[in-house]
Amino acid sequence: MEEYVAVEHRIHKEGKEGEIIIVALNYALPTYIKATSKQIISNGEKLQLNGNSLMYNGAVIGALILKKSGADVKISTNYDIKYTGGYSNDGKTIYMDRNFPKVLDIAGKEVNTLESIGRHHEVTEKWLTDDAYEYPYAHEMADGIEKLYVESLGIDWKAYSDEVAKHLREIYTRKLQKSPKDLDLSPYIYSHDNKAIEEIRESTDPL
Repeated sequence: MEEYVAVEHRIHKEGKEGEIIIVALNYALPTYIKATSKQIISNGEKLQLNGNSLMYNGAVIGALILKKSGADVKISTNYDIKYTGGYSNDGKTIYMDRNFPKVLDIAGKEVNTLESIGRHHEVTEKWLTDDAYEYPYAHEMADGIEKLYVESLGIDWKAYSDEVAKHLREIYTRKLQKSPKDLDLSPYIYSHDNKAIEEIRESTDPL
């Protein structure tokens, strides 16, 4: 069975009376699900998915209605990305800055940043913002998924974060030369980073 962590529960306005919708994440791939539920589940609680059955403490409590997999998203390293990682408006492509290291060595252990930042952080963040979650919450949840993935590799999160931060600063100071035309600008708009938005627009790939 696949294990998930509950992100939110909400009343299903279009479903049966009193029906609950559960939103949950799995860090391994990662995967995003929505399921109906017979009971309220607190954020952070662990759930299992057995086929299309949502389970909690060994009992079936609901049924799957939506599932998104990180395996269905492609990663491009053909562009300059001011925040190192980003995503297309339709969520089908993750963009990682072409100058950011694809592999980091953390105390003798390697981590593929296309997976840790790209497929785990950026994909998760895009799923949540597309589902109308506020950017700060989506970013926080994405950090949590990235952390679980990195720690599953036996890598210390602080050591990893410090190394990533060093490269983030280097990437941000570079002037953009080539930006994807379908880059989702939501993170920049939320951060009121008008300088970055201007650079992106000036360097957008016309093709």
